Amino acid sequence: MSALIEITQGIGGIFISLINVYVWVIIITALLSFVNPDPYNPIVQFLYRITNPAYAFVRRYIRTDISGIDFAPLIIIVALQVIIVVLNSLLFSL
Repeated sequence: MSALIEITQGIGGIFISLINVYVWVIIITALLSFVNPDPYNPIVQFLYRITNPAYAFVRRYIRTDISGIDFAPLIIIVALQVIIVVLNSLLFSL
């Protein structure tokens, strides 16, 4: 039974790490929006393709554009941090 718990904690740790990477991708994309990068750059296209579905999901339910500032990245980051805290507490309570 102990091996199953360790495997579950390992997979959970990998999942938490992937969420952390996605948080950094959102931060990078939000910072890129300030400098207006070349939209034909493959890296910029990749970042936008990864983050736009999450932005669209949040924008569908919450008005995020307030006074010209888009708060969708902030809302997504806060939600992902809550998910990380909940997963950490669940994984290490096993």
